[in-house]
Amino acid sequence: MNTITSFQEQFGLMAWPLFLCSAITLMILLERFIQVLLCTGVGHSKINAILARQDRHNQPQLDQLATDLKQKRPLLYKGVAMLIAHRHFDKTLREDAASIWLQQKRKQLRSGLRLLALIGVISPLLGLLGTVLGLIDMFKGIAASTGSVTPNDLADGLGLAMRTTAAGLIIALPAITGSQLLGVWADSITSKLEHSLNHCNLWIEGINFHTSDDSAATESASITESSAVTQTAAVMNGSKVQP
Repeated sequence: MNTITSFQEQFGLMAWPLFLCSAITLMILLERFIQVLLCTGVGHSKINAILARQDRHNQPQLDQLATDLKQKRPLLYKGVAMLIAHRHFDKTLREDAASIWLQQKRKQLRSGLRLLALIGVISPLLGLLGTVLGLIDMFKGIAASTGSVTPNDLADGLGLAMRTTAAGLIIALPAITGSQLLGVWADSITSKLEHSLNHCNLWIEGINFHTSDDSAATESASITESSAVTQTAAVMNGSKVQP
């Protein structure tokens, strides 16, 4: 009880609005950070390794893979499981399904960020309002006093006014920063999800980029080796022809 009374004396009329804004900011930051952190944890290379071990013509194996991936927490696993479960549909339909799924996940990842940004805008205004109200009360006290005004009287009123402004700015800084950083993080995760889902969709169609790259590299190496052998033979033949 004494703590609540002291808190209200320190910040005046804006004590509870500022406290509410700070509590909401802290809860949203913690919840969003934990939620986004749990949705990550697996990269594109790991999905490629999983798909490389699968036989796309083995339907029971693909069904089991979709079931296993769907039960895992990272969003990338769930997205790949969704595409594999709908592998019998046309490529266009799978792309539409993946697009709708990505929009839903983007909305979930950015949930609460608008409220966080709104708190970042409102809290300095609440602090400024508390400053103005504190100054008004201070001048009322000065006008009602009959004796001389001491520096202590001014210090108490100005201290109350300045504390509310400082509290509003302290709340606004992590709210705005957290909103922007979490938004960038969510967009980065969504971009990686989109890239991985496109790769999985092409894998379902029978296109394997790694195999193509390896074949191209092998073919290029063979051509280079053949060219080197031809040039060596030409040099040797040329040296024999010369007297």
